[in-house]
Amino acid sequence: MFTYLDAFHPDEAYVRGLKEHYQSGGLGDGTTKKILEECLQELLAPIRTQRAEYLNDKGLLLDILRKGSEVSREKSESVLYDVKEAFGLNLF
Repeated sequence: MFTYLDAFHPDEAYVRGLKEHYQSGGLGDGTTKKILEECLQELLAPIRTQRAEYLNDKGLLLDILRKGSEVSREKSESVLYDVKEAFGLNLF
């Protein structure tokens, strides 16, 4: 649990205090899990908001997906060319 708090909670001093309180007793797993859950909900809130905006604008979403596909296709073709070149397979 504290591994996740270390990774995601923005206040290192607060997490350090929680660890000390937990180790000395008086702070249970339930409370610690609730703190972690609140932290993760705050972290995910802007992601969920952005997702909702994309889902409400299907045209924008499709445009983003189209552009991403084009970029990945170009990069894939470049890598494939380099691999074929390395193995002497660019015959045409």
